[in-house]
Amino acid sequence: MESKVKLFSGTASRYLAEQIADAYGSPLGDVVVSRFSDGEYSPCFDESVRGCDVFLMQSNFAPADNLFELLLMVDAAKRASAHYITAVIPYFGYARSDRKDKPRVAIGAKLVANLLEAAGVTRVMTMDLHAPQIQGFFDVPVDHLDASSIFVPYIRSLNLPNMTIAAPDMGAVHRSRAYAKFFNAEMVICDKHRKRANHVDSMQLIGDVKGKDIVIVDDIVDTAGTIAKAAGMIMENGASSVRALCTHGVLSGNAYETIENSALAELVVCDTLPIKKKSNKIKVLPTAQLFASVIRKVYQYESISPLFVKA
Repeated sequence: MESKVKLFSGTASRYLAEQIADAYGSPLGDVVVSRFSDGEYSPCFDESVRGCDVFLMQSNFAPADNLFELLLMVDAAKRASAHYITAVIPYFGYARSDRKDKPRVAIGAKLVANLLEAAGVTRVMTMDLHAPQIQGFFDVPVDHLDASSIFVPYIRSLNLPNMTIAAPDMGAVHRSRAYAKFFNAEMVICDKHRKRANHVDSMQLIGDVKGKDIVIVDDIVDTAGTIAKAAGMIMENGASSVRALCTHGVLSGNAYETIENSALAELVVCDTLPIKKKSNKIKVLPTAQLFASVIRKVYQYESISPLFVKA
């Protein structure tokens, strides 16, 4: 008997899951996530998933309840005899903890991978991991979507006369170089130094930006401190304009105020996380069509490579 696709959403990513389901052409399945008075989750599928290919959509951004809700949904689907269980995680939280960069620290990304596999996932789908090697933390297939298929058309639409790609730190060099290669553009690097998380102590610019239209490319914008500092330094060095394209708009703390007061012409993010405030400088690009296309291809055992821009 042929299996059937069923799409479900956790509470945190419902806004995006509804768009993905609409783009896919199938309604979201019925799942109730109730809570006890002490805050414990209790998810329950209100329809049969026996023998179905189940796609559970939930980003695991803070608080950690979002991750645990996803784990409970995976466990419920497994115990309900789902055929395959794919965790669709548009934003993969804890990805910045991907190695031991100093003694006695946790590797959060590996722990999350272990938890998902222990819960019963048979596949993971996500977008722009902070470090691509996190795919190797899993022993199940990982579909790693690339936001370049969304950002590249937008960059083209800007028709920037003298575009240069910028990496906001050394960790973003590989990603930025791919964009620079695709557009046959020059690249500059903002080399930052920080002594503690979410605080930039110093930064220097490597490369010439005078008279250039700078496009900063990164995967995550959190407090926006790095992006704002880089934008200010770039404009001080004679750039004509500067904007940033970051896949995941975490935007915590005073991020919105930092962006508003920065030299950025705009900050462009994807809708992998909910945007908490409106801002004239923040533009949100949709990802639903891309996720829906990948879900369809995964179900039909087709290659997803044609969906992405080749640098």
